[in-house]
Amino acid sequence: MTDPTIFGKIIRRELPADIVYEDDELIAFRDIAPQAPVHVLFVPKTPIATLNELQPEQAAVVGKLAYAAAQYAKREGFAEDGYRVVMNCNEHGGQTVFQLHLHLLAGDHLGRFGTPR
Repeated sequence: MTDPTIFGKIIRRELPADIVYEDDELIAFRDIAPQAPVHVLFVPKTPIATLNELQPEQAAVVGKLAYAAAQYAKREGFAEDGYRVVMNCNEHGGQTVFQLHLHLLAGDHLGRFGTPR
């Protein structure tokens, strides 16, 4: 893993994180600046900067991120109430860490989505 981002440092255990899930391909941890009562980031261990850089042979990683997030929501008991998953891509899409990742947000009514600032 040669990812120079903060997520790469978390994966390599160079930085601490509140890790809630990990397997051979993914890691998930609580966001340090949560935007909802529950805000967990699901990150592939393979460095992929943005969704735009995803290669055909890597497409399954998006499904694995979504599946892991859904399983976490079920395990934590908020799947029935509802949650949101978001993947930002590049600056105008709100991406601030350039390593592909999925945000899981839950724990409150999240309101409408997609209104520009």
